[in-house]
Amino acid sequence: MMTSSHKKNDFKVIVCAAILNEQNKILITRRSPDKILGGKWEFPGGKLEHGEEVEDALEREIQEELSISIKDIKLLHIKPFVYEHGACLILFYLAKHAAGTLKLIDHDQAQWCSAKEIQNFDLLPANKEVLEILKKDY
Repeated sequence: MMTSSHKKNDFKVIVCAAILNEQNKILITRRSPDKILGGKWEFPGGKLEHGEEVEDALEREIQEELSISIKDIKLLHIKPFVYEHGACLILFYLAKHAAGTLKLIDHDQAQWCSAKEIQNFDLLPANKEVLEILKKDY
């Protein structure tokens, strides 16, 4: 049963990636303060649009939000998660930085870190599980 605060269309499919650079550092970005969950750090990505292939959505979101392209995209983890503002299914990928210079469009900060360093950032709750997976290898 749905409450009045959660409508059917609140459910989203989110794609995001732990993007590695040549030094195997992982990119995290901080949500702008004026956004939902502003000030929290996350693996970059965004919403899947109707009729879009999942990996195409990831590549599009990374290009739109950071002006970079990615390659060697591999599914890492799938996580259903319920935030106060709605439910989502998050598809976490591992990818490599392919080309382009990082430019922040939707975020106010970005950092390249080891997985161990990322645990010191105020990460979105849904991203914490994937961090544990990444710490084994990076």
